[in-house]
Amino acid sequence: MPTTTSEDTGHDPAGTPPHVGAAFFDVDNTMMRGASLFHVARKMYQRRAFRMRDVAGFAWKQVKYNLRGENLNDVQSIRESALTFATGIAASDVETLGDEVYDEMIASRIWPGTRALANQHVMAGRKVWLVTGTPIEVARVIADRLGLTGALGTVGEITDGYYTGQLVGDFLHGPAKADAIIALAGAEGFDLADCWAYSDSYNDIPLLSAVGHPVAINPDTRLRQHAKANSWPVYDFRSGRRAATLGLRTATGAGVVYGLWKSLAKFRRR
Repeated sequence: MPTTTSEDTGHDPAGTPPHVGAAFFDVDNTMMRGASLFHVARKMYQRRAFRMRDVAGFAWKQVKYNLRGENLNDVQSIRESALTFATGIAASDVETLGDEVYDEMIASRIWPGTRALANQHVMAGRKVWLVTGTPIEVARVIADRLGLTGALGTVGEITDGYYTGQLVGDFLHGPAKADAIIALAGAEGFDLADCWAYSDSYNDIPLLSAVGHPVAINPDTRLRQHAKANSWPVYDFRSGRRAATLGLRTATGAGVVYGLWKSLAKFRRR
C-alpha cells in the first residue's frame, strides 16, 4: 500500500472542472521504478550496439540511483555515454526498441499509484504529458501505452535515417524541463497556474515550481524537505515503512546487477 504524508490532505486532481490545465509527470522513479535509460541501454546491448563493460557501467549507475536517487553527475555521464552509443544507429531500430523495452522491462515497473493519478487527470479531461530525459522515441511509447496525451523527451539528431550522436535542443533535465512545459503551454494556450507537475527529484524543482500544483512522488531527501517547507503534497508508493526503504532499494539494486550479469552471461554463451 502507498504511504502518504499529512501534506496530501485536500489534494484532488480530479476535483476541478474538465478541460482545465494539464498535468506533467517525470518518468524515472516517478512513473516507474528505476531509470528507464538503463533498460534502453540493456536492450541496445542485446542488439550489440556496445560492449559488456559499458552495460556494467550503466548497471552500477542504476544501483546508485536506487540507493540515493537522481544525481546530476550520473545523469550527465549517462547522457554522454548514450550519445556516443547512439551514433550510427538507425532511427527505425530505436522506434522498434521502444516497444520492446516497454513490454519486456518497463511495464512491470510502473507504479500503480502514479498511474492512478495520471488516469484521474485523464478522466477529468486534462491533457497529460510525460516530461523526461529519456529518448523521445521511448518516452512516446510509454505515454501511448499508458493512454496519455504525449511526451516531451530528449531528441537525438537524425541524418539520412541514422543518429549522429548529437542532440536537437537540450538534454531534457533540470531547468530544461521547465522551459519545455513553458513552451508547450504557450503553444497549447493553457495556463500553468492551472497545471500539475509530479517528480521524485530535487533536480526537478524548476519543473515543479513552474506550475500551480506541484506534487512530490517518491521524493529524494532534498525534495521531501523542500516539499514540506512549501506545503506541497507528497506521495510515497515505494514502501509502507520509511525505515525499510533503504533495505528494499539495496536489494533492488543488487537484484538488477545479478539479473543483468546472468542475462549477459547467457547472451554470451549463445
